[in-house]
Amino acid sequence: MASGIFISFEGIDGAGKSTHIDGLARAFRAQGRAVTLTREPGGTALAEKLRTLVLNDAMDAMTEALLVFAARRDHLQQVIEPALARSEVVLCDRFTDATFAYQGGGRGFDLAVLGFLEQLVQTVTSPQGDVLRQPDLTIWFDLAPDIAAQRLAGARVPDKFEAQPAAFFAKVRAGYQARFEADRPRFARIAAEQSRDAVWQDVLTSVRQNGWLI
Repeated sequence: MASGIFISFEGIDGAGKSTHIDGLARAFRAQGRAVTLTREPGGTALAEKLRTLVLNDAMDAMTEALLVFAARRDHLQQVIEPALARSEVVLCDRFTDATFAYQGGGRGFDLAVLGFLEQLVQTVTSPQGDVLRQPDLTIWFDLAPDIAAQRLAGARVPDKFEAQPAAFFAKVRAGYQARFEADRPRFARIAAEQSRDAVWQDVLTSVRQNGWLI
């Protein structure tokens, strides 16, 4: 039996990641794999309630981080770990890298505290013992904030993050860059300013290089 695969999609708002996560789900299903398509914050009834608070209510960076990691713990326990145990493919629209990028980079929150929460929340029990759950592959849609802002203009009513100025998203992008530099083997960096078809080909290449799609 094939083993479970955990792939996260990351990038600032407007980078186009959500467009391609559905396409990748279809590609895996076409090859007979069961796919769990999910998102963060969210993915469970409880985590979706916390998502609404995080995206809309005023709070300090620590409160944001604690709520995001609380949602993540429930998400891991209720959705991600069971799906991986069933040997499914889990495609997640954002995971912990987003917390380091948005709360750490954008908000300037203490990275050491985020690292502690990451270890605490994401340590799970597996057949190999306790492991720190991270994606097997993180596809990072890297895009300049000014291009992302043009794509988002008028698309929908922005949440409190989408409404932030370009300087905030420059810090978020730098936060993603730092995570990328710290764990390059886990990441596939996609130049998201390309055409949709070119981006999709890069997504497929990153997955095929791991031997997960024909």
